[in-house]
Order: sequence, then structure tokens, then C-alpha cells
Amino acid sequence: MFYSNVLEALRARQAGFFPVVVLLAMMTAAPATAQDKPASEPAASESTSEPTADDADVAASSEVTQKVAIFPFELIDSSLEGDMLGENPDETARLQKMAPMLRDDFETLPGYEIMDTSSADEKVAGVNLQSCGNCGLTFAEDLGADIAVLGTVQKVSNLILNINAYVYDVESRKQIARGSSDIRSNTDKSWERGLHYLFDNVLKEQLESRS
Repeated sequence: MFYSNVLEALRARQAGFFPVVVLLAMMTAAPATAQDKPASEPAASESTSEPTADDADVAASSEVTQKVAIFPFELIDSSLEGDMLGENPDETARLQKMAPMLRDDFETLPGYEIMDTSSADEKVAGVNLQSCGNCGLTFAEDLGADIAVLGTVQKVSNLILNINAYVYDVESRKQIARGSSDIRSNTDKSWERGLHYLFDNVLKEQLESRS
């Protein structure tokens, strides 16, 4: 359409009826082509909101920690060697390391605070925690703990031992996690490896599922 108008204008000019100025104005007023892109709209500004008091309350509630009392492990020796020779000093020393190692493992879990149980040492030393009618939970309650952990090492022989741990909710007296790890040698390294395996592959999974 535009070009036909131009041709007509040229013919008119040749006939002396159309001013040159009008012709130039028509040529410079060409319509936009399909390649012309419309101006982009300004991007909408992002809105931000300040944290509210409710947000802070939710965050605080999610960070509540539970206090954990981990008591000394006990040895259950049903081996022939134990009957004949009595207490083994090496095993006693290993046994004393179990609770501190398990405390270190528990400290890797978010939401748990490990308690100092030394004030209950005298009471614990005077009983068998496995057969005292949940006295360990009473000791944990006296300490102000939310969770109590008891443990044993059962020795069948120098080649067959089991490391066991039991985790209780102090208020309800219910068991919330438990596990056992079999070891096949009676050495410092095997006890340590067995305990870490028990925590990493059994107890940790059960405790995390409660979150």
C-alpha cells in the first residue's frame, strides 16, 4: 500500500501536481516492519518481607534440644575364661571408654545436649543398671535428663562379643532406640569400631527418624 502511494505521488509530481516536500514526507513515514521489536516492559520489582515474631517462634521451637545422660557400660561375661580367671583389667579399661566414646558420637547429632553424669557415679557404681528395675532412668531423671542411654558388652568368648545400647525417653519410660553390634576379636580397636558401627548404622537412624 505504501509503495503504491509513492508511485502515485511520483506520477503526480511528473504531472506537476504534487509538491516535492509532501513526497519526501511520505517516504520517511514508512510503517514499522515485522522485525521491529516492541520496547520491553520494566521488570516487576521484587518484594521482600521482614521476619515476623511468629517466624521467630517457629525457628526457636525447631531448635529445642533434649538433654542426654549416657551412663557407664556394663560387662556381661558368660565366657569360660571369665569363670576361671575373673575380671580382666584390659576389658575393664575398655569398658570405661565406651560411654565417653558414645557421648562423642551423640554430639554429632543436632538437637541433643550431652550431660555430665559424674554426680551420679557413686549411685551407678553400687547397682547393676540392667537388673535394678529401671533405676538408671531414675538417676537420669534426678539429673534433669530427657533421654537416658544404657549399654552393655556381652562376652561369649575372646572371639565372640556383642556391644549393646538402649535409649529411653525418661518421662514416658519407653525405649525409643536400641541396637547391637557383633565383634569378632577382644581388642581396643574392635570394641571402638563396634561401638561406632552401632551408633552410625543403627542408633543414629532410629533417633533421626523421631525428628
